Amino acid sequence: MTISADRRVCFAGDSYVAGVGDPEHRGWVGRVVAQSYRGGRPVTAYNLGVRRDTSEDVRRRLPAETGARWVAGCDNRLVVSFGVNDTTEVDGAVRVTPERSVAHLRGIAEDAVAQGVPLLVVGPPPVAEPDQNERIEALDGLFAGSADGVFTYVSVFGALRVERDWMRAVAIGDGAHPGAEGYRLLAELVRPAWEDWLG
Repeated sequence: MTISADRRVCFAGDSYVAGVGDPEHRGWVGRVVAQSYRGGRPVTAYNLGVRRDTSEDVRRRLPAETGARWVAGCDNRLVVSFGVNDTTEVDGAVRVTPERSVAHLRGIAEDAVAQGVPLLVVGPPPVAEPDQNERIEALDGLFAGSADGVFTYVSVFGALRVERDWMRAVAIGDGAHPGAEGYRLLAELVRPAWEDWLG
């Protein structure tokens, strides 16, 4: 089977995908894509990160957004990352229950399999709020348990939770988003799985 040189990767998710808070405007997505170029594996990257998006929001908009960017015969791929907004409480309840979050992820995975599109999932990172971090950590575990060989899952929560530079950055920022150094740390955690996934 011949693999097309036109490798199109859609990165869909929330504000971390968009790189909110990075004064360099690269986020972790821009950093891993740039590394691929330097390593001789260029991709056409489409950043589809939307601030405040939950798993439900991402799943709803994916078909239209990826459909406008993927072309038959190309090496079309999908990276998704969400979860922090799912665990945010509004009026005493999380925006999306853990069960629904997992259902949305599985739905995205099933659609990717049906289309023959490789899927990489990057888990949610920690924030500055301890109670929310407990919910994020639990959701991260559920997401990891859902991979089941269907998609590649990268858990970043544990490593970033004990990373002082990340936790300091989100604390002095808006409570959720790091600066350039934080996104560099996140990109370094994602990069090994990203490179293996590209193949």
